[in-house]
Amino acid sequence: MPTLVLASASPRRLDLLRQIGIVPDHVDPAEIDEAPLPRELPAAHVMRLARAKAEAARPRHPDAFILAADTVVACGRRILGKPEDAAAARACLTLLSGRRHRVYGVVAVIDPRGRIATRRVVSQVAFKRLSDRELAAYLSTGEWRDKAGGYAIQGHAATLVSWMQGSYSNVVGLPLFETAQLLAGLGYPICPASC
Repeated sequence: MPTLVLASASPRRLDLLRQIGIVPDHVDPAEIDEAPLPRELPAAHVMRLARAKAEAARPRHPDAFILAADTVVACGRRILGKPEDAAAARACLTLLSGRRHRVYGVVAVIDPRGRIATRRVVSQVAFKRLSDRELAAYLSTGEWRDKAGGYAIQGHAATLVSWMQGSYSNVVGLPLFETAQLLAGLGYPICPASC
């Protein structure tokens, strides 16, 4: 079995991979600057970060498959990062209240020969109009910490989402179908539970 390295510190990504039977041999988060470039659009931003994470981890594991990903929540052209505090999380959720937004996910894989392949996935999510009480209740859960856009759809925020289109696992943090297809396409053995 070839070596697989996950270039991400996200426990959600690791859990999602395990859900489909993929267990990385190593977890080696890439330390890169994730700040958007001036006038950088969300789709370009998430693509740049996923590729940069994979390329940063490659020199440490030259003979392995490197898997990296990034997820960005965008409201229009505005990129909503991970809020630093409850006030920033409140601002994100207030902006998302009663409207649709996009979640961009990119998976980047580098194979042992140095070939890189990427897939971009876009999911759309709509939040119900949130009352002050609902905002306060959600913020009190603490789920907003370390979450793009200030929410976790797999947690209490599921009660705030009125509609979604596209990949659910992408909104959680890693589009599983596309990840498995990308790995298999580059020669990493993927075996569903039935084989």
